[in-house]
Amino acid sequence: MSFIIVKDLNKTFKVLKRDSGLINAMKTLFKREYKYINAVDNVSFTIKKGEIVAYIGPNGAGKSTTIKMLTGILKPDSGEISVDGFDPFKDRSKYVKNIGVVFGQKSQLWWDIPVEDSYLILKEIYRISDKDFNKRLNELVKLLDLSDFIKTPLRQLSLGQRMRCEIAASLLHNPKVLFLDEPTIGLDAVSKIQVRNFIKEINKKDKVTIILTSHDMSDIEALTNRVIVIGHGKKLFDGTFDDIKKKFEKTKKVEIIFNELDKLPTIKKVNLINRTSTKVLLDLDMSCNTVSSVIREYSKVCEIEDVNIIPTDIDNVIVNLYKEYDL
Repeated sequence: MSFIIVKDLNKTFKVLKRDSGLINAMKTLFKREYKYINAVDNVSFTIKKGEIVAYIGPNGAGKSTTIKMLTGILKPDSGEISVDGFDPFKDRSKYVKNIGVVFGQKSQLWWDIPVEDSYLILKEIYRISDKDFNKRLNELVKLLDLSDFIKTPLRQLSLGQRMRCEIAASLLHNPKVLFLDEPTIGLDAVSKIQVRNFIKEINKKDKVTIILTSHDMSDIEALTNRVIVIGHGKKLFDGTFDDIKKKFEKTKKVEIIFNELDKLPTIKKVNLINRTSTKVLLDLDMSCNTVSSVIREYSKVCEIEDVNIIPTDIDNVIVNLYKEYDL
């Protein structure tokens, strides 16, 4: 049974048209022209309870607009949204108690007071009992390793420390759904791993449903295998990383190790990247080759000891996807 249902969702913005320059700016005082942008165009998808889903696309694709409608900030022009039986906009006062939101470039904590004091304010806002608050806070402090700086004002913390505090704040009231918008933006490698591990932990432990938006494909690949791609306001793809790779992986790198090789076989659209006395690194055009067919040709001219398929750079695959849809 679906936990989140989005059906035929639409949102259009009316934007003032204006050319650059002072004269054109003056003209808009007397005559205004507008254009309409379909930020979200007939988007539909469902998400199961406890699922982690990546919602990705280039800048201006419609990701943030969708998330704002899912969180109840924006009202859709048309279409339906149901999250655990709630309409996010109509039932907003009840609904917000069941969701947590983290925006990578915006803070829900108070800048000049200790983080712990911000949590106490959120405790009152969400009306969390003393018992539940203390239990939950202790869990989050331990999982996110906040004990060394929880009594420090937010403005004195590093970006990685602040982000861990923001994630903890979004989970104090034990929400059923967590929206993460660029949760690791600007973080160093160590902080990224800490945040990723925590997200996987709370998903596994508490069955929190998570919708993640990010331009960092390594984040997404580490956390989930399901990806929804949006572009020009339309849903373009909904499937696994394996599905994306099969459809948009244009080339594949293969290393073949051997004892001795006199002459390279001639194979159409297979480029030699590097060669030593015992191995070759090849770049295969997947439109007319398979790994097995290339290995078969090499086995005719040498005794193969080993074959390594170089992992695909998922960023390149996503770039190919964007190019396919002219994004």
